[in-house]
Amino acid sequence: MRTRTAAVLMTAALLTTACGARGYGSVGALRAEPSPSAASSSAAAVTVPDALKFTARTLDGKVFKGESLAGKYVVFWFWAPWCVDCHDEAPAVRAASAKFHDVAFIGVAGLDTEAAMKEFVQRTKTGTIVQLSDDKGVVWTKLGVSEQSTYVFMRPNGWNRRTLGPLTTEELTGYVTKLLAG
Repeated sequence: MRTRTAAVLMTAALLTTACGARGYGSVGALRAEPSPSAASSSAAAVTVPDALKFTARTLDGKVFKGESLAGKYVVFWFWAPWCVDCHDEAPAVRAASAKFHDVAFIGVAGLDTEAAMKEFVQRTKTGTIVQLSDDKGVVWTKLGVSEQSTYVFMRPNGWNRRTLGPLTTEELTGYVTKLLAG
């Protein structure tokens, strides 16, 4: 019951949040501990951090399992279709995803209809990255995000850092470079 109440409260908070704050600094670090239940019987087994234990649907209707990102560098970009800042930073996300081939870029759309989400992706030409439809706020809640535009940078060991957008191409490139260096 507590989990359900927390999810309802987070969804309500998401629905009342306007476009993200203008600050560019870190808004916090999430330290995802390796899951003790992850397969560890072989040396090649990849531990799935709790932050990646979610299932979502892509905007093209496919099932997406967060655990498929385990062991990878990941940039989650949380956006809403009506967010002007999100629209303005889409070229930076496209450029960074094209530059950093060893990083999985995942768009997480919320706070609107799926039709509006699809139109945003088409208009911003961000369909080259995986785009999740998170109209219920499950992924937003799982990664502790309460406003757009927000980025969550994740290392293969599950370490996370949240940063508010909007970010310019140079700023996003800097964050990804630091992610890979750590």
